Amino acid sequence: MLAVLSDEQKAIQETARRFAGEKLKPGYMERDGVDRLDRDLIREMGALGFIAPDMPEELGGVGASGVTTGIIMEELAYGDFNMTYVQLLGSLVGGIVARHAADHIAREWVGKVTSGEALLGLSLTEPGGGSDAANLQFSAEKTGNGYVLNGEKTSTSLADQADAIVLFARTGEKDAGAAGVSAFFVPMSEPGISTTRFDDVGSKTVGRGSVFCDNVKLPADCLMGEENRGFAQVMQGFDYSRALIGLQCVAAAQASLDETWDYAKEREAFGAPLAQYQGVSFPLAEAETTVTAARQLCYLTLALRDAGQPHTMEAAMAKFYAPKSSFDAIHQCLLTFGHYGWTRDLAHQQRLRDVMGLEIGDGTAQIMKLIIAREKAGRVAVQYS
Repeated sequence: MLAVLSDEQKAIQETARRFAGEKLKPGYMERDGVDRLDRDLIREMGALGFIAPDMPEELGGVGASGVTTGIIMEELAYGDFNMTYVQLLGSLVGGIVARHAADHIAREWVGKVTSGEALLGLSLTEPGGGSDAANLQFSAEKTGNGYVLNGEKTSTSLADQADAIVLFARTGEKDAGAAGVSAFFVPMSEPGISTTRFDDVGSKTVGRGSVFCDNVKLPADCLMGEENRGFAQVMQGFDYSRALIGLQCVAAAQASLDETWDYAKEREAFGAPLAQYQGVSFPLAEAETTVTAARQLCYLTLALRDAGQPHTMEAAMAKFYAPKSSFDAIHQCLLTFGHYGWTRDLAHQQRLRDVMGLEIGDGTAQIMKLIIAREKAGRVAVQYS
């Protein structure tokens, strides 16, 4: 946590912490076996202003800063890592809609998101692309009064639960890379849309899958922003979401660390508490240190964003360091519990699986390091053929 919080931020933090402790954490493990997010719980989050609080007041948000949004993110994720996907996608996708969608779409849908009445997804990745996100083949063909969408998107969180998605399609030349990509607002009720769900290791309540469009017809006002400029729009949003993802992971790690410190103080072996043995306490101390460092990096990124300062490099650092540090910390916690930690009776195994997904999603560590190198050494650090 940042060294100094305002009184308002402290009050928000306490409210979010209480909600996470009372409503989210008790059902975290039970919800792992359910393939749908709890919409009633989401509406409770919305009523408290926890979903996309950074959205403008006129669109249903409270105009909160990035740091305040991060505080809420961390407190909620401490209770349930997966429920905070609602907050993450609300801020990321809601922000794209608020900035670039037609006014009537933004006013209708952003308010639904902040109130917990609607879920938004983002479809960028394609089966042949992965980290090469600009190499899109999904097509949007312009017609007299709109566009016709055809193709497959994959690795879309909430693919079979979202009420609408922001989808990126090629409107320009097929070999133009990032140029020629446009963004569209797509209600999932449109004819011609179908979805699948993957059998993922973690984050099962969120779900991830493919979205198929078969001659899906959209009116012209579903185009978001300028035609052929969609890729640049989403990349700007990722700098923000990467810091929020970092806090999502850090919170899960902190939950495991807090539980493990308590266990190490209470559990005795050879006549003394486990915490008395440096072989137990030192690895936990190291994990506590790396998780704290990751947290500060995330808040630094958000503070730079709030100040209008460049933060692409810091966001990339947060995205590769926080999930890795969190995974390693949770792994150490699981090992500290011995064979009991290896059971599904404890939450460490679930947090380990859930956090691992964000070592991949929204940019791998390798891509983040390329971004850092480019920020430090310029384009010479990243050569494309």
